[in-house]
Amino acid sequence: MKIRTLIVVTLLLVLALSAMGPARAQDVELRILWYNDGIEGQIMRDMLDRYQEANPGVSVVLDEVAFADIHNILQTAVEGGDAPDIARITQIPRFRDYYLDITPYVADPAYWENSFSPFAQASMRKGPDDTGIYGLLNQFTVSAPYINVTLFEQAGVEPLGEGATWEEWVAAAEEVQSVTGVPYAVAIDRSAHRLAGPMISMGAVFFNEDGSMTIDNEGFRAAVNMLIDWHERGITPPDVWVGSGDQYVAARDYFVNGELVMYMAGSWLINGLVNDIGDTFDWAAVPNPTGPGGSTGMPGGAGMVALAGTDHPEEVGKLMDWLAQPEQMTEWFARTLFLPSHLALVESGVEWTGNDPANPPDPKAVAALDVFTTEIGKLAEEAYRLQYSPLIDAFNINARDRIGQVLAGELTLDEAIARIQEAVDEAFAALQQ
Repeated sequence: MKIRTLIVVTLLLVLALSAMGPARAQDVELRILWYNDGIEGQIMRDMLDRYQEANPGVSVVLDEVAFADIHNILQTAVEGGDAPDIARITQIPRFRDYYLDITPYVADPAYWENSFSPFAQASMRKGPDDTGIYGLLNQFTVSAPYINVTLFEQAGVEPLGEGATWEEWVAAAEEVQSVTGVPYAVAIDRSAHRLAGPMISMGAVFFNEDGSMTIDNEGFRAAVNMLIDWHERGITPPDVWVGSGDQYVAARDYFVNGELVMYMAGSWLINGLVNDIGDTFDWAAVPNPTGPGGSTGMPGGAGMVALAGTDHPEEVGKLMDWLAQPEQMTEWFARTLFLPSHLALVESGVEWTGNDPANPPDPKAVAALDVFTTEIGKLAEEAYRLQYSPLIDAFNINARDRIGQVLAGELTLDEAIARIQEAVDEAFAALQQ
């Protein structure tokens, strides 16, 4: 009897272990290399938890690191053969040799082609003949100006609208500065990305048919000369561009402190302005000034890319496909207050809810988000080409620093253009090898 009982127990144990074996073999853990600008990690975690409930064999881990470190961490990982399954990054062209084509694992490849910017998708691809799907741009940004509405009201000056040029906007800002006595009329971050919008609106065309760049063009010179003029007349804070070394510098604090009438920045500042300005003064985003190249800022943002080193390509592809669907896209943008990268949502608009139903978004934030969403539809093709070109880093870094040297009196504009051209030519030559 005891032997029979032991046999039965043993058989039950074997059956139980056999049942557990295949289930454990099917368990998949996906890791996402992630950074946070704010609370979007909480929102992504909430969405991933729902995905896991619907797909019990899959678990997803967010490995959070600082934004300043994420690209170097990913570079080390992919070169060392230890890449994550997915990564959230902004320097999308930089890693395109390491991406996984998820086309075989998405339900409808045509949906991806029709729903997201072809320029963003091209930035992940290895060339014009590559039609793969490698990632999801799910945080879009646009550069455009902010104004201090309270200062305009105090000065009795009506803010300008669609169709106004940079010259007209600066003249209006100077009038406000003169009447109210604030230190500065206008500023733009020490960033070639921020200055590229005015360059293109003033007529800059950078790219040749072979993908190389020509820096010396009318729009480039016009925008830089405008910046030089601001400094010579003392209507912009000099320490942003002059004496800043080889680094990005923002003019944000001047705007937040009420010392600046008009500030060229972008949509990524909205939540920070709400928190830091509070009720001190009213502010608003305004349309990009116009010119021969149109009314355009620069696109930007972050994407989630699939890495070819994954052991679970099908699960990665299915997760990315789920995140890309309209229901998830709508929730993501509404809760994060990120501008939509999904073309249908750009067209229809987003009902901005924020992440806490008890605390709806500030009306100034909602108004700014609506302005920036409209700006997406106005972005020039040249702005997309520049942002998603593999030459973007060579351009941004060298244009920023050489223009800074012009403003500091260390280079002439002609000398700066020659040095920027040399840098982008070297980068283009490296791509041909």
